[in-house]
Amino acid sequence: MKNIWYLDFPIGKIGIAEDDGAISHILFENEQKLEDYELAETALIQKAARQLNEYFAGKRMVFDLPVRLDGTHFQKSVWEALQTIPAGKVRSYKDIAVMIGNPKATRAVGMANNRNPIPIIVPCHRVIGANGSLTGYAGGLAIKQYLLDLEKQPV
Repeated sequence: MKNIWYLDFPIGKIGIAEDDGAISHILFENEQKLEDYELAETALIQKAARQLNEYFAGKRMVFDLPVRLDGTHFQKSVWEALQTIPAGKVRSYKDIAVMIGNPKATRAVGMANNRNPIPIIVPCHRVIGANGSLTGYAGGLAIKQYLLDLEKQPV
């Protein structure tokens, strides 16, 4: 079953999608709706919502949820590397390229980061430009900055 439910969080309305027992997408309200997903709040979506609420309250920085990351082998390697970035820290696209053993793939890392289907839980917001500047984010740069600032607070 593919289900999605929308909830309000401090950064706006977020859609949490579940596909066959795993979180498959986190959607910001400005993103395109998913097709073939039923509007239903499941136990897993409720668990994800609780963990996101704990995150926004500054009480959780690591998520404990089954996730389903569908993508190419390269994209999955980038998304796995993102999950190793500690809360409150940032890495550059170049840093991620080096982490996955492909130091010349900076642009490809950026594209994989852009296609991350589960932002916040898979923390693509922790990736910044080599010069320290904020770069694109599906939810917008203001939300990216909000998340980075939130993670700098003591848990």
